[in-house]
Amino acid sequence: MNQPATPKPLVIGLTGGIGSGKTTVANGFAALGIELVDADQVARALVEPGSAALQQIVAHFGEELLQTDGQLDRAALRARVFSHPAEKDWLNQLLHPLIRTEMQRQLLAARSPYVLFVAPLLLENKLQDRIDRLLVVDIPQPLQLQRTLQRDGGSEQQIAAIMAAQISREQRLAAADDIIDNSAEPEQLSARIAQLHQKYLQLANQRANGKP
Repeated sequence: MNQPATPKPLVIGLTGGIGSGKTTVANGFAALGIELVDADQVARALVEPGSAALQQIVAHFGEELLQTDGQLDRAALRARVFSHPAEKDWLNQLLHPLIRTEMQRQLLAARSPYVLFVAPLLLENKLQDRIDRLLVVDIPQPLQLQRTLQRDGGSEQQIAAIMAAQISREQRLAAADDIIDNSAEPEQLSARIAQLHQKYLQLANQRANGKP
């Protein structure tokens, strides 16, 4: 007799603009026992020394993209592809299928009541088909610029260019099912995370019981 299929885990997508505090929010959910699948961490792991993807990148771009410890020089790679669309397309065609496959494997392997899928470019890369709900971390743009400068250094022009390359704040908020305002005090952020955690537990329980 066939066993009933195990329901797919409830996947909450987490995104937000640069400097909005996605990592802080994600860690808040992790502290409540929720597993995270982080798109950036998946991408980094795929180009670790000895990986097939890194070997192909070096064969294509040259060994000058390797640091002395064998790690990929990400800054040099970004600079190489930034103004060369054909090279960027080549890199994306190599990495995107690998990243998507590994992200999906991790999402399906999650064992917490629901799983948080953290992806800074979730909307830009059209990954909505991987999630059940979209949680957007939001702060006003002047604060976004200020926090990113404090965290990363660099220039206002560089950060403004990154912000301009991302989807607009208005588009991100329009796509959201849930929003966390991260311009408030830390205590308010913790309370909002706890509130959403209870909501997502309820939705996950409904799914586990076969309810829409």
